[in-house]
Amino acid sequence: MNVAIDGPAGAGKSTIARLVAKELGFIYVDTGAMYRAIALYLLDSKTDIEDMNALNAALNNININILYDNGVQHVFLNLQDVSAEIRSEKVGNMASKTSAIKEVRDKLLSLQRDIAEKNDVIMDGRDIGTNILPNAELKIYLTASADIRAKRRYDELRNAGEWPDIDKIKADIIKRDEQDMNREIAPLKQAEDAVLIDSSDMSISEVVDKIVDLVKAI
Repeated sequence: MNVAIDGPAGAGKSTIARLVAKELGFIYVDTGAMYRAIALYLLDSKTDIEDMNALNAALNNININILYDNGVQHVFLNLQDVSAEIRSEKVGNMASKTSAIKEVRDKLLSLQRDIAEKNDVIMDGRDIGTNILPNAELKIYLTASADIRAKRRYDELRNAGEWPDIDKIKADIIKRDEQDMNREIAPLKQAEDAVLIDSSDMSISEVVDKIVDLVKAI
């Protein structure tokens, strides 16, 4: 069974998807982490993403593997575990830009579909239900207000020992929403057959329970 969870930046997709997968015994596939791994490489290599020759050369040097240890996903970039490094705001903003590029998306599409074909998966991202897994048995569009999403991201970074600017976080979230929704290739949007869940006034456990109930009802 395939469950697709789409939604804007900071909606809690990764946290929710991970918990739902654990509850159901499914594999959790964090597609955003894959895009972040590519973004990290492009940043570290100082690749000019406007130069297609340079970008294609960089993509040819990128190898991404997803491994699971006790149900926890680890993202490996060229054999190095980058699960922690890819979570910075800088990498996230670069991932939002590069995920709009066809060549970047094509590199990951086959990997994502192959995992879903061979396993019961919860996959989250921006275009899972509309593009990656259009035949998923259940599609969720998870969202929340920009203020709520900014506060959640702020708390996450504070818990990691950082001192972020919540106003800048909110501005970045709004900017990323605009980029994701207006990109030419596979823009962020709610699939026609997706269930809309606004988590602004819901706890994590309430959202998880709702999705688990939807899966069990199929």
